Amino acid sequence: MLDALLSHPVAGSLLTRLVVLADEVVEGPEPEDVKAGWGAFALFILGIAAVVLLSFSLVKQLRRAQQARDAGVYGDVPTDRGGPADGSPEGPAAGPAGSGRTPRGEGPDLRD
Repeated sequence: MLDALLSHPVAGSLLTRLVVLADEVVEGPEPEDVKAGWGAFALFILGIAAVVLLSFSLVKQLRRAQQARDAGVYGDVPTDRGGPADGSPEGPAAGPAGSGRTPRGEGPDLRD
C-alpha cells in the first residue's frame, strides 16, 4: 500500500514533503529548563478564588429561593419549617382563615 502511495504523483510528493518537514522540526527547550513561574501560580490561585466565590454565591441564591418557596412566593403553599410535623398550616404564615396562602404584603422581605 505504501508503494502505491509513493508511486502516486500527488500523494507521493506530499508524503515526501511531510517526511522532510518532520526531520526539520526544531526541538524545544529541555524540560528541566522550563518552569511555570509566579504568573501561572497567581492565575491558578485566582481560579481557585473564583470557584470559591461562585460557590458561596450559589449557596446564597439557593437559600433565598428556598425562603421564597417556603413563603409561597412561587404559588406554592407556604410551609413553616419549624411548625408541626403533620404539615398543617398554623400561625401567621397560614393566611386568611387557614386558606394555606400568605396574603400579599405579609411574609419575609426577600429584596436586598
